[in-house]
Amino acid sequence: MARTDLDWPSADQWRRVLTLRDYNTRMVLAGTVLLGVCSGAVGTFMLLRRRALVGDVVSHAALPGIGVAFLVLESFEPGRGKWLPGLLIGATVAGLLGVGCVNLLRRSRRIRDDAALAIVLSFFFGLGIVLFTVIQRTSTGNSAGLHQFIYGKAASIVASDVRLILVVAFVALVICVVLFKEFAVLSFDAAFAASRGWPTQWLDGVLLTLVVSVTVIGLQSVGLLLVVALLIVPPAAARFWSDRLAGMAIASAAIGGLAALGGVLTSALFPRLAAGAVIVLCGSLMFLLSLLLGTRRGVLPRIWMHRALRRRMGRDHLLRALYELQEARQSQASNAGDLAWVPYAAIARHRGWSARELSRAVRRAMAEGLIANKGGRHYGLTESGQVEARHAARHHRLWELYLIHFADIAPTHVDRSADAIEHVLDPTTVAELERLLADEYPRFGVPKSPHEIAPAAEAADGR
Repeated sequence: MARTDLDWPSADQWRRVLTLRDYNTRMVLAGTVLLGVCSGAVGTFMLLRRRALVGDVVSHAALPGIGVAFLVLESFEPGRGKWLPGLLIGATVAGLLGVGCVNLLRRSRRIRDDAALAIVLSFFFGLGIVLFTVIQRTSTGNSAGLHQFIYGKAASIVASDVRLILVVAFVALVICVVLFKEFAVLSFDAAFAASRGWPTQWLDGVLLTLVVSVTVIGLQSVGLLLVVALLIVPPAAARFWSDRLAGMAIASAAIGGLAALGGVLTSALFPRLAAGAVIVLCGSLMFLLSLLLGTRRGVLPRIWMHRALRRRMGRDHLLRALYELQEARQSQASNAGDLAWVPYAAIARHRGWSARELSRAVRRAMAEGLIANKGGRHYGLTESGQVEARHAARHHRLWELYLIHFADIAPTHVDRSADAIEHVLDPTTVAELERLLADEYPRFGVPKSPHEIAPAAEAADGR
């Protein structure tokens, strides 16, 4: 059977790649990881500014800049049209021009932001294709290799390219750190920053210049069609791991670097796979993992947190039901006797639970040592259960009293309105409720319920 280039790598290939024996692998890895880290950090602010697609405009606008730079270089010195610094300068100028055109179109009230992006992107890309067609018909056009800027060719990165990427990445990261506070305010509330006298136009210009710089240096490795993914995917993935901007920026830079690392190593193991495309696929895979497992907004943790909240709500409702039923029975009975034990049927009627819901809540509360079973399906609060029950009842009734006094809700309708809120009251909110109600109700202890707890027959049912 003939061997293909996508066959599984041998053990020696694994060792060569993982130990970075090859010079070319080290150069490509260094350049793309630096690019990934820088793109992730800069892209964070662009994503929060809701300008994620500006990188797409810059990358497409760079195409005619590369074509014009090649033609100019060839006119001065034939054969020097592929000089990389000159091509990157042309791409940078064209990228800045594209961003400037977008900003000009945005100032027109009749053109929406998405329309402005689409107009500039399509115009510059079309112009670039025309110029590349012209270049292909020149004597040196076929050997120019300019198509690498469209699809990317990370394997062509050499030491001088790595040094250039290092300088740009270092400058971009330093600017992000120095202007972090300003970029943060600009990203979340540009109008507030302008009202405080901050130079928002200048800050926005600096940020867009960083995007142009990162996009241009990424053209060679991943190409103009995919470079925008390095600006969007890492910060989008980082949103699932952190609620803080600093944490998000660091996570985004790390994800960008790891995506580049994984893409380059995979491409080195399977040479037929283009490194740029694999880098983007690795970034997309990390986004998918972040979407599922992210500690802040991940799907699975949110499902787990929702289930935990539902369990806690069920437990609190059960404990409060036992507390209220015991409270009602004690107020109606002449002797305490055996009032600490409440029949199962009374609990079910009090909460309106189904048999399955109540049985599940009772099992969990017993497992936590919060309630005890006397026998004959009678239940009571343990010592720790009484503490938790008083805590739940106090939060519930404080919120009920607040709704009655300040939201003008009738006492007969306030019980269920407070059910969902009582579980998320933090100490600060509870203290504020106590302050507002201090004139009429005690600061400590459980206030008296503003409505009837249970019918006498239900509360006194001992069967």
